Amino acid sequence: MGNSCGSSSLLDRTKVLSMEKNSKQIQKNNHLLDITTQKINELLKGQKKIEILEYIEELHNADVAEIIQNLEEINRLNFINIIKDSFDPEILTYLNDSLREELIDVLDIKQLATNSKTLDVDDAVDIVEDFAKSDQTTFLENIEENERKLIEEGLNYPEDSAGRLMQRNYVSVNDIWNVGEAIDYLRSNKKNLPEDFYDIYLVDLKNKISGIVPLGRLMGSKRTIYLQEIKNKETRIVEVATDQEEVAYLFKKYGLVSAPVIDKENKIIGSITVDDVVDVIEEEREEDILKLGGVGQTDIYDAVFNTTKSRFSWLFLNLLTAVVASVVIGFFQASIEKIVALAVLMPIVASMGGNAGTQTLTIAVRALAVKELTPTNALKIVFKETFIGGINGLIFALIISLVSMYWFNDTLLGIVIGVAMVLNLIVAGFAGTIIPLTLEKLKVDPALASGVILTTITDVFGFLSFLGLATLVLI
Repeated sequence: MGNSCGSSSLLDRTKVLSMEKNSKQIQKNNHLLDITTQKINELLKGQKKIEILEYIEELHNADVAEIIQNLEEINRLNFINIIKDSFDPEILTYLNDSLREELIDVLDIKQLATNSKTLDVDDAVDIVEDFAKSDQTTFLENIEENERKLIEEGLNYPEDSAGRLMQRNYVSVNDIWNVGEAIDYLRSNKKNLPEDFYDIYLVDLKNKISGIVPLGRLMGSKRTIYLQEIKNKETRIVEVATDQEEVAYLFKKYGLVSAPVIDKENKIIGSITVDDVVDVIEEEREEDILKLGGVGQTDIYDAVFNTTKSRFSWLFLNLLTAVVASVVIGFFQASIEKIVALAVLMPIVASMGGNAGTQTLTIAVRALAVKELTPTNALKIVFKETFIGGINGLIFALIISLVSMYWFNDTLLGIVIGVAMVLNLIVAGFAGTIIPLTLEKLKVDPALASGVILTTITDVFGFLSFLGLATLVLI
């Protein structure tokens, strides 16, 4: 018993220390970024071009991208003009989409193509797809033929598919080899190997994959052992047309670090690694958060007019739903005029329903995205969330009933708002799960459309139940 408590305490302290360490590291990184940005601003002010080029030469491209994002617009333009001749295209992959488009208009496409020799094909595809047609042609004409073919092939695959995500450089060996033959092959082909790889793919004479051997297992096995003996029990593969969200789910579910990509003939044509999937997970997470907030994409760097235009449609839709709620209130105008307390209390019912529904909705949308909410368990989850809504409704009904009775000295009014609260929170729990499930079934993105439907339902039902009950009971 004592040992168990001691271990638990030690584990808790370890977690706290780890969190503190991560927090300090983040603060340190932010501090270094501030110092670096300040240094660049000072060098720009003194027009010290050589010093700027020397200063950023030792920086990682991700750090250069952060500097660009943190500079004021005028300084950013001056900075780009200074470094554009030696500008590494990889920097673009770390930039916000709006800034990336802004920089592409400033940079020389021919020079960018010249500087792209060390760029991975998947990153090159990611950059080139954002170019205008004329710029795409210019870029592709100014790179080596074999690279051009690979990029053009990547652009032919559907957007957000495994074909766009995969790297063309991977390690495959004959599936009848032994460990020694595989190691000798790797040592004699150093120049053709990817910079980082984690698995070796076993292929037959038709270039069809027959197994996967982790690099660590290969290096830890005797030379005489055949690769077929040490390959993974399961061979997880990705079809080239698979959506990137499905790829991310596959990596998460099976804890993969890499996976081979196959074409329609089941022949291996590329590889997806975990670093690419991390980017997809972050991209999908950010996309869902923005859609739930009614924003199509991050627009912090967009012009005022563009940002206003992109948000207008969402706000207009919200205006229409607010009008619907107001129409419902209008039906009970006479009741509100007779009992002013109704006008004071009715926003509480609608607000609580909206907040409770949003909690359920957030959980449901996330569960759908990671495939935790499926047709097989949907009914159970809907019932659970509806039941939770009812429990919370009873608790808060008791609180608001007592407050209303004391505030307005009216027992019946307290009972009415309590019953309305229970009903609206039950509806919120039900709607918060059934709306995203229905939209998913109709092939509509739940993250984009669920919020506005939910708030309309909870507002309308909240006003209708409270004012309707008040009219029946009090008037």
